[in-house]
Amino acid sequence: MRPKLALSHWRRLEVTLVSLGAAALLVTGCASVGYTQGTGDKARGKELFTAKCGSCHTLADAGTTGTIGPNLDDAFAESRRNGLGESTFVQVIRDQIAYGIEKTSTGAPGMAENIVTGQDADDVASYIASVAGTGKAPSPTPAEPDTPIAAGDAAAGKIVFTTTASCGGCHTLADAGTTGVVGPNLDESKPDAALVTARVTKGMGAMPSFGGTLDATQIADVVAYVSGAAGK
Repeated sequence: MRPKLALSHWRRLEVTLVSLGAAALLVTGCASVGYTQGTGDKARGKELFTAKCGSCHTLADAGTTGTIGPNLDDAFAESRRNGLGESTFVQVIRDQIAYGIEKTSTGAPGMAENIVTGQDADDVASYIASVAGTGKAPSPTPAEPDTPIAAGDAAAGKIVFTTTASCGGCHTLADAGTTGVVGPNLDESKPDAALVTARVTKGMGAMPSFGGTLDATQIADVVAYVSGAAGK
């Protein structure tokens, strides 16, 4: 069985990727996950990264500022300047997604293996490899509307919470059967609809804004679900 990686491997990424053999060090000498160059959809990978990875990772192009995991711009910048190409980066990232992180050197929560899989994983890896460490600024974010979110469908919101936005990876919510510990325990904080709306649309701290990845209906649905189910 392939062992999970420690966070220290990612901390060393900016140093170890200087040589073309660095990928082998990062995956502990085991075989890599197969990836065919050119099969990743970078535009879709950006959407997936923002929704599923940005709460833990900083990446300038995506406009995310998570601090739980490594800053991906810092991790890849030096190696990119030293001439390593996207093909090396893609494989390292693809392996990291597949095998996750079990123990961290900082005590922060690890990363589950296969947080995205198959074509989704190829898309995310391709996207990160193309922009991490390039110094690109995020695209302008459209201004958030001041009009209130319409009433949503709580049943549909549960699907958004557990699947579409993967909120349970960071939050505990008994009704959803999730036990994430990165963000607040929603059963304990019992946020009302106004607070859920603000956090989902604008983000705060390690939580990214989902205003650009969820549409108005999905936001209304997840607001209805969380505000109604938390603490029940």
